Amino acid sequence: MSQNVVQTTSLKELPLIKRGKVRDVYDMGDALLIVATDRISCFDVVLPTPIPGKGAMLTRMSEMWFGLTRNVVRNHFRSAEVPAAVTNEKDRRDLQGRVMVVDKADALPVEAIVRGYLSGSGWVEYQRSGTVCGIRLPARLGESEKLPEPIYTPSTKAPDGAHDENIAFEKTCDILGARVAEDIRRASLRLYKEAADYAARRGIIIADTKFEFGLVGGELTLIDEVLTPDSSRFWPAGKYAVGRSQPSFDKQYVRDYLNSIGWDHNPPAPELPDAVVRETASKYREALRLLTQNELDEAELPGLESAR
Repeated sequence: MSQNVVQTTSLKELPLIKRGKVRDVYDMGDALLIVATDRISCFDVVLPTPIPGKGAMLTRMSEMWFGLTRNVVRNHFRSAEVPAAVTNEKDRRDLQGRVMVVDKADALPVEAIVRGYLSGSGWVEYQRSGTVCGIRLPARLGESEKLPEPIYTPSTKAPDGAHDENIAFEKTCDILGARVAEDIRRASLRLYKEAADYAARRGIIIADTKFEFGLVGGELTLIDEVLTPDSSRFWPAGKYAVGRSQPSFDKQYVRDYLNSIGWDHNPPAPELPDAVVRETASKYREALRLLTQNELDEAELPGLESAR
């Protein structure tokens, strides 16, 4: 693997606040430094094998979406530059292209999920009960079919190692208060619709996605990553067909591989074969290329040469 593959970070100049499934978060005083590593998680478990260039691609994609969606709701993004506080030259090289400096926010304990298509766990529930997360849908919908309107299906935000649980909107009102819960639902649906329209013009179907929100000075703020293959189902529009699972640009490919070898979704996770790593990196890269409508500058996306 390339020396630019970053599986974990240990910056001496800044205090580490959190090491999440994919991101390492550092305290900058009045802001946070979020480092998107090349770790990948599936079924809420971090895999031992990194995906070269993944963190840089996620960062580029989130930066793009934060810029495009500022008209919908405030977000926490400030800069994608490595801060001057990081003085070690190797660290600066490793971090290039994979960091965001963001506002500090009081994170809200609900994940805001919007589904525009019938897939995944939603398809499984629909076959059993005609509902998705308790929401009644029209009869005789097929797998992967577009819903009449996108639906909002929030979940709990479980700690690392635990599984999120779907909850009714009324439960989010109990957790957050009715006004904040309604503001999140409204913002999430609008974010999804605008992003889905944008992506569709570029050959990608966003089947569903997850947003996270916090409060900055009491104002609702979009935080974390946004509309990436880690937080969304991205399907190639040219290969879409109702009645089956879809090829994808997201980590569903890795989930499918892990299921095919019989992994029980409990730690420890198995290593990924080189072929799966290369194909996964290729899928992320193609999603970013389509969304930006540009050939990517590999010098700006560390680790991609080893994903070839």
